[in-house]
Amino acid sequence: MAKLPSREAAQKLLEQHVKDDYQKMHSKMVAAGLEAYAEKFGEDKDLWYITGLLHDLDYYEFPDQHPLESLKWFKEWDYPEELSHAVSAHYWKKTNEMPNSKLAATLISTDELAGFLYAYSLMRPTGWEGMEASSVKKKFKDKTFAAKIDREEIMFGVEKLGIDFKDHVDFLIGVYKLGLF
Repeated sequence: MAKLPSREAAQKLLEQHVKDDYQKMHSKMVAAGLEAYAEKFGEDKDLWYITGLLHDLDYYEFPDQHPLESLKWFKEWDYPEELSHAVSAHYWKKTNEMPNSKLAATLISTDELAGFLYAYSLMRPTGWEGMEASSVKKKFKDKTFAAKIDREEIMFGVEKLGIDFKDHVDFLIGVYKLGLF
């Protein structure tokens, strides 16, 4: 029977496998966003948080194999299929596994956007405070800003999730303003 690790065990795995401070923070941002969505959707907050926390677990050690190493570990550790599916689908371009759950779609729509919003917060004198979706949308169109962020991937996730981009941005800004990462 599949078993979900505790938040503490998942945090230890993150510390063990991810040595880059930004990557750790990114994982925590994605986890916070997913947990907030789980609450909104009436889903399992622990499952969604831990999925977000572990979604890039192998990236630091095996960037060229990401997320394939994590998927092997999750199978070995008997983690829930829903977690494995979401992590696999969040890099569907490599795994060819399309998202077929709300968790997977939420992970895809949140992953790259968390990085974009963080970059945008750093360039603003007030950081997260006063950040609005309209200004984010304008910056989103500037392909030279945070150029490595896959905007198409974000929009693919938003479409799969069936939400409005502006509403998604507003929701995540609200989460990240609280500093829960």
